[in-house]
Amino acid sequence: MNLAIIIVNYKTAPLVIDCLRSLQDQLQLGWHVYLTDNASPDDSVAILRGAIAENHWESWCTLMPLQKNGGFAYGNNAALQTALALEQSPPFYLLLNPDTVVRPGAIAALLDYAAAYPQAGIFGSRLEDSDGTPQRSAFRFPGVLSELEGSVRLGAVSRLLHRYVVAPPVSALAGACDWVAGASFLVRSGVFAAIGLMDEDYFMYYEEVDFCLRARQAGWACHYVPASRVVHLVGQSSGVTDKRQANRRRPAYWFESRRRYLLKHLGRGKTLLADSLAMIGFTLWRLRRWLQRKPDTDPQYFLRDFWRHSVLNPLNSTIAPTGLSPRPLYRESSEIAHPALSPRPLPRERDRVKAEL
Repeated sequence: MNLAIIIVNYKTAPLVIDCLRSLQDQLQLGWHVYLTDNASPDDSVAILRGAIAENHWESWCTLMPLQKNGGFAYGNNAALQTALALEQSPPFYLLLNPDTVVRPGAIAALLDYAAAYPQAGIFGSRLEDSDGTPQRSAFRFPGVLSELEGSVRLGAVSRLLHRYVVAPPVSALAGACDWVAGASFLVRSGVFAAIGLMDEDYFMYYEEVDFCLRARQAGWACHYVPASRVVHLVGQSSGVTDKRQANRRRPAYWFESRRRYLLKHLGRGKTLLADSLAMIGFTLWRLRRWLQRKPDTDPQYFLRDFWRHSVLNPLNSTIAPTGLSPRPLYRESSEIAHPALSPRPLPRERDRVKAEL
């Protein structure tokens, strides 16, 4: 069975090489890796080209340097367009993060499961730490009540709203879910035929949630496959979810991707309600955290940044701007270094608004 494996790099060449090494002994006839580079300003392309030549990977790995850093969906779409245009295009496409190491048999497990469930179009692996500790990899779609549950962080509320928890506990059972993490993400070709490629107006984050929801609306189910085990070095490629830096400030594109997703799929009224409940819930949590002297692990300036990008702010009355340029950082947080994005700092908010007008 033909398979296209797609990896997007931006300044993470050593991680990509480890990922490729984990693939080399389990590749089968007809499998091919498309490695795109989102215009890395370092020597990533030279390093990757050298590693491919040194290890004799040329027969199964194609390096595709791109002209700009258009984001995660953009990098994946460039390779998808190439593979889908082949005269004998593959029936399946596996999107892999650069910060993954594929356990032996993980890809075969996904393909075997997909063969048994032809009505499903998207399949996600069980992501885990390097020591085997499982990560939450199967999720529910975000909505109004999930925003309240996730922000207030109170056991009684979570029990009451258990059906709306976005990230339920890890399950050992395979089965249908709303969406799966994009770090190891197998897609049947029929899904692309039905809904098109990933939405490039998400620079990073929420693009796989959007894709899974669009697939469901077109009649394609999404399944979680725990027999497929993939190590995910959380935060190593994006920096946002790095467990070692829990209170790192969230970049602007995360909030804008969230706003885009909610407006696109919930509409303005429900997004206003979701943002209101999220702000109330987070404020209550911060008060309870202070009273109970709990450690502060929240991202810096989170409430302020949430307001800046929320639809509650009159400046954000419409969907997040399309063609979002890669402006990931706030000037106040210049210590943040995001290896997956352009290093150009984000202008101050008033300059950003003027530029968009």
